[in-house]
Amino acid sequence: MMQAPTVVPFPFPSRPAERHGSSAQAFVVTLYYTRSFTAMPYKLTVNGRSTTVDVPADMPLLWVLRDTLNLHGTKFGCGIGQCGACTVHLNGVPARACLTPISVVGEKAVTTIEGLSANGTHPVQVAWQDLDVPQCGYCQAGQIMSAAALLAKTPKPTDQQIDTAMNGNLCRCGTYLRIRKAIHKAAELGSTGHSKRPTGAAGAAGGGNNNE
Repeated sequence: MMQAPTVVPFPFPSRPAERHGSSAQAFVVTLYYTRSFTAMPYKLTVNGRSTTVDVPADMPLLWVLRDTLNLHGTKFGCGIGQCGACTVHLNGVPARACLTPISVVGEKAVTTIEGLSANGTHPVQVAWQDLDVPQCGYCQAGQIMSAAALLAKTPKPTDQQIDTAMNGNLCRCGTYLRIRKAIHKAAELGSTGHSKRPTGAAGAAGGGNNNE
């Protein structure tokens, strides 16, 4: 007897056929996504702008950002909060968007990589570019968001503080030493107030302009 597939609410893939290994699995997830919840209006503040979205209460913030608001800088990595690729800020605190239901966001200010700076001149983004931190780049938006939150709380972190704060962000390319070095450089840039990358460089350091 064929065993019925187990359906879980997280993650909600934006492209089910790509996120799951078979058309049958894609059908099950899509069916669950579209029929199991009733959409409700939720007011959000994202990157300083107020907006209202009509989505199911249990829809993860990640998919609201990517599929409803077309903010593609925040990435889908693992869907279980273990890789950090989907990191955003809620009231300045790092949060895993893939595990955060839209219903719990409430009045918290949501900041994504697109909202970190208007033109890519946040010290972390500048340091990332100056030191050529990214390799494949897929995880880097989440890395940058975690680093920015660390520096906002601890302007001059030690190596140990950096390692602790960044522990939940995985890099399959192994750029950890460059990440640590870039955070130290961002701390220096932040203390002097100098950021020198021009407009248009944001995408090179996790500006979120691609549609992956």
